[in-house]
Amino acid sequence: MIPSRPAARGPGGRPRIGDRAALEGILFVLDTGCRWRDLPEQLGCGSRHTAWRRLREWQDGGVWDRLHQLVLDELSNIDELDWTRGCIDAVSVRSKKGGELTGRSPTDRGKAGSKYHVLCDANGLPLHIMLSAANTHDSMLFEPLLDTNPTVRGHHGRAGRPRCRPDKLHADKGYDYRRCRRYLTRSGIKVRFARRGIEGKSRLGRVRWVVERTISWLLRFKRLGLRYGRTECTTLALLTLACTVINVRWLIKIELCDQV
Repeated sequence: MIPSRPAARGPGGRPRIGDRAALEGILFVLDTGCRWRDLPEQLGCGSRHTAWRRLREWQDGGVWDRLHQLVLDELSNIDELDWTRGCIDAVSVRSKKGGELTGRSPTDRGKAGSKYHVLCDANGLPLHIMLSAANTHDSMLFEPLLDTNPTVRGHHGRAGRPRCRPDKLHADKGYDYRRCRRYLTRSGIKVRFARRGIEGKSRLGRVRWVVERTISWLLRFKRLGLRYGRTECTTLALLTLACTVINVRWLIKIELCDQV
């Protein structure tokens, strides 16, 4: 999936750091939250900004999106994606340096921040994620999140087209608008939203807790709990990679259970 690079012209210059070493550096920053320039030399990532440049290079080449798609296909192949129900939610995080897609957070005393919009299946596996400013209402990215959700192929040997939409979608009161309901009706998705002024927060807790757990998984990556990057490209690449890591861990768990 990594795009090939043209051969070097003539001798001279430093040798290119291996892709595996660069990936290790990227994952180290994502997990620990350290600055790019603080990457330990023992990782063999070369200069302190090599991993950062490789992250952006692969984001521009669509590597992270293809990797996420590949893992989703593998989960579908072993019947681990549950399309009977989907859940959607968003979480705001503070921005350390400001930058693209940041705004005054209404829940954090007007400080600069961003918002992660997450769509997951019934198991809580992240299907898609988007980034916006903290002052963006949750419902504003409702349609874009569902429209750009990756299309996942079905189980090998099973009839039917690849799918990208759940049978039913659960959401909180932040999405209880006619526009959102009409969109789901046109798409053939059953609607289950908490109704404003009627149902309490705990009404959908027994089915929506999975997306809350997914958000907690994302925020365990210390680089995402507080936004450090100023550009949309870097932050979105790390978000996509974090979703891929969560899904890969689920795959490893299933494989270990099968071995036992």
